[in-house]
Amino acid sequence: MANIQSAKKRVKVSEKKNLRNRIVKTGIRTSVRKFDGAVAADPSNAGTQLSATYAVIDKAASKGVIHKNAANRKKARLAKQLNKAAAV
Repeated sequence: MANIQSAKKRVKVSEKKNLRNRIVKTGIRTSVRKFDGAVAADPSNAGTQLSATYAVIDKAASKGVIHKNAANRKKARLAKQLNKAAAV
């Protein structure tokens, strides 16, 4: 454990940020799983779940939890998955 007051504060702050980041990342994974389920069930109506998933990903990127390029990559892969399922 740290002895210096500023180091103690940094430990507390980093724990708080780590918790928030984990919650947001878990939300992304949950939303992606819901989207996968919607695509498997009915690809024609999965667009609404896609937009909800986009919102979760964009919010995480704006908070700095994930990088904006990582967010764009995830969104592109989801769109590609939906287009592939709709074509079949």
